[in-house]
Amino acid sequence: MDIHSVSVVGAGQMGSGIAQVAALSGCRVLLHDTDDARVSEALAGIGGRLADSAAKGRIAPEAASEALARIHPGGGLEHAAGADLVIEAATESMPVKKAIFSALDGICGERAILASNTSSLSVTELAAATRRPEQVIGMHFMNPVPVMKLVEMIRGLRTSDETYARTAGLAERMGKTPLEVRDFPGFVSNRILMPMINEAIYTVYEGVASAEAVDGILKLGMNHPMGPLALADLIGLDTCLAIMETLHDGFGDSKYRPCPLLRSYVHAGWLGRKSGRGFYVYGEGS
Repeated sequence: MDIHSVSVVGAGQMGSGIAQVAALSGCRVLLHDTDDARVSEALAGIGGRLADSAAKGRIAPEAASEALARIHPGGGLEHAAGADLVIEAATESMPVKKAIFSALDGICGERAILASNTSSLSVTELAAATRRPEQVIGMHFMNPVPVMKLVEMIRGLRTSDETYARTAGLAERMGKTPLEVRDFPGFVSNRILMPMINEAIYTVYEGVASAEAVDGILKLGMNHPMGPLALADLIGLDTCLAIMETLHDGFGDSKYRPCPLLRSYVHAGWLGRKSGRGFYVYGEGS
């Protein structure tokens, strides 16, 4: 059975991007958030991105307007009742996500699939908060969602073949490449990426080089399109810290110990682009 209606829980950067690509794939989309203003901001941002894509000839103008018309403010979670698929894109916190999954399990139809955009947490543990573990899966989109082709597909211990096939099929309709991984801390993407970012932070912390020099060396010497510290700012330093803590807790290996400087920046509220300051300063004139 194809997926025709999608509810996205969380209207932040990731959730709004997921809503956009789901609408472009032809799905009717409900976008939920605890903050109505955030949903309004997300819809405005989606409209701007779609208009920009149409102006640059990447999509037809009518495709842009039709996609925007398919996205609706979702209100409370109870409005997700008719969705074929719910994609949770809330903060990277197991208690928060488990509460959402437990609530959705009591609201959604028995055939509905519950997916998480988690970047590091256990899909098996999330599934255990529901009575439908066979219909729970991880769909880890990359940032920025409308641009990046990968969706890391995480199968929990009890995820069914049908659930995987239906969600992977939707990912392909979205123009993405779904790649299957097992349910381990950090999966593949962040198990490799985050220790590199963390080590880059250590080089700044230990006075080996400035943030600009570290990023320049990785860009000019290793042909990375973006330096690891600029990438950390884009991801969000709070998210980077949460993932490193998940890796450290999950594997018990000191190589995943978060750098004290990363922890200090998060405690100071220097979260990267979204707060205006991280390893770099953002905003007008910066």
